Amino acid sequence: MLLLALDTATPAVTVALHDGTDVIAASGQVDARRHGELLLPAVDRVLAEAGLKLDAVTGIVVGIGPGPYTGLRVGLMTADTFGLALGVPVHGVCTLDGLAYAADVEGPFVVATDARRKEVYWARYDDRRTRVTDPAVDRPADIAEQVAGVPAVGAGALLYPDTFPDARAPEHVSAAALAALAAERLAAGEELPEPRPLYLRRPDAQVPKNYKVVTPK
Repeated sequence: MLLLALDTATPAVTVALHDGTDVIAASGQVDARRHGELLLPAVDRVLAEAGLKLDAVTGIVVGIGPGPYTGLRVGLMTADTFGLALGVPVHGVCTLDGLAYAADVEGPFVVATDARRKEVYWARYDDRRTRVTDPAVDRPADIAEQVAGVPAVGAGALLYPDTFPDARAPEHVSAAALAALAAERLAAGEELPEPRPLYLRRPDAQVPKNYKVVTPK
């Protein structure tokens, strides 16, 4: 097994290689505006660090969000392209699950990432492997009662200390955690979801109203 994992659902552009036992190379850079520019060079770096070529990869793992439309689609389209070109399966993993898996927290906790518009993407977990609610997008004040009394990890938790007073690392997802979680689930015989994006809301870009249509005379 050689899994190439990547995620662009948060401001982090993160890539890793996992050989079924351990992460053998990883790269991460935080830049919310340069997902498309940074992703492929990061793939090249981890392959070079591992001394491998892309055709050695036997599967792709991609974070499916939730996340902003523009950033998320960069990772998903890249993963689909690699899968088609190499003839290997593409496995989707919820980005929040990757953050939870990397968290050093015992007992119930919450994962929250920045959804912009003064909202967070979030879900509750019984432990680092077990999500107990579907991913959702809400204003922090609206979910205060639901997340009260438990630790929280992720950039969204750090942004809103009134709602998440016990905020902890990691701030962003890592492809290393995604890859390790996917490898564990695959080894256990689990079927991972198809790489379909969890947008949870419409994209920011909208067709302007009352726009002028220009047609040739």
